[in-house]
Amino acid sequence: MTTARRTSTARRPERGAGNGAAAPAARRARPGGRASGPDERILVLQGGGALGAYQAGVYEVLERRGQTPHWVGGISIGAINAALIAGNAPEHRVERLRAFWELVSEPLASPPFALPGAARAWQNRGSAFAAMMFGVPGFFTPRIPPAAFQVPGSPGAISVYDTAPLRETLERLVDFDRLNSGQVRCSVGAVNVRTGNFAYFDTAHERLDVRHVMASGALPPGLPPVEIDGEHYWDGGLVSNTPLQYVLDQPGGGGRVVFQVDLFPARGPLPQDLAQVSEREKDIRYSSRTRMNTTIELQQQAIAQAARRLMAKLPAALRGDPDAKALAELRCEAEVAVVHLIYRSKLYETQSKDYEFSRVSMLEHWDAGRADTERTLDDPRWIHRRHHETGVHVYDLTGPKPHDKAASVARTALREHEVRKPRIPTPPTSP
Repeated sequence: MTTARRTSTARRPERGAGNGAAAPAARRARPGGRASGPDERILVLQGGGALGAYQAGVYEVLERRGQTPHWVGGISIGAINAALIAGNAPEHRVERLRAFWELVSEPLASPPFALPGAARAWQNRGSAFAAMMFGVPGFFTPRIPPAAFQVPGSPGAISVYDTAPLRETLERLVDFDRLNSGQVRCSVGAVNVRTGNFAYFDTAHERLDVRHVMASGALPPGLPPVEIDGEHYWDGGLVSNTPLQYVLDQPGGGGRVVFQVDLFPARGPLPQDLAQVSEREKDIRYSSRTRMNTTIELQQQAIAQAARRLMAKLPAALRGDPDAKALAELRCEAEVAVVHLIYRSKLYETQSKDYEFSRVSMLEHWDAGRADTERTLDDPRWIHRRHHETGVHVYDLTGPKPHDKAASVARTALREHEVRKPRIPTPPTSP
């Protein structure tokens, strides 16, 4: 039975420079020029390649239900979806999302309809193989000649695919002047290839262009790193596949509702064969660290509350001590409600699900995002939730759905084949 997980935690102190000026713990101005008032809505999008159509379905429902975000953060394919949302007028966002996903799911080797029973698993496998061999329209194409025959140190020598089509697609579908206008804050994460450090590019602090979005989705060795101001960046999913922690670390201006959209489930059954091992390993590697983040926030709340109690007990002579002042700076900001929406794989999907770009799968992912969001927003546990002054409260109101026997048979047949077949180089998986 699905339950709502409510975990009260305190917001942690701001880390590092450039995250915004200090402000009173009560209401204050929000990034992007928004005044204090109703809850700030934030959409947090995980990386996951072809599964990203699920996020588009989530956004479509949020828009229709009057829950459009004030801030969108993304990693990898989540960064692409974030740019498509923040970089377009509200009335064109769903249209642009659909244009992108219809482009990258143009039928190649797969029919535009779902085959019945066990054949569906083979249909998905054929579509994924086509993406590996021929690339994805509007996204990436295989390098000719291959990397082994390219000049050492060149982009062609350190990646399997060329992402020039993605640059053209983003420049056509995203208005970067609007993206940087401050109407919707946009944050994308990437990893510095030279230092290994994680970096966030945030319109609250700098101007973003197509390079920042592409850098967030440059998963090696499939896709090449992207150069920005003399540094090269890879996919942010190498370090963290979700920007949730970054969002929680930023100072707020009142209550927040964070829609955390995950494309890989953290929980799953014990694998029964090598093919299941490959899929489960990928789910664990790319699943967001929501529970870990929540635990950290709980610890921060305990420290902040203990510090407040201690400060009340200190004599006036000690309250000016530097250590006492440091404890006094720990603050509990307004409530953050994290709404967790997770794509849960169908039984006919395997470890290739994030680079299986068939039209029929794309539409299924989109529809799943819509259904889960409708279900969550209509759940009485969300509608009648208690509001709190402070803390982080997590709501997970969707759960696994039963699967039909035919799909289970199809997946078993496919996995038996994958165990016997020779290993094929893995293409880019996260975008």
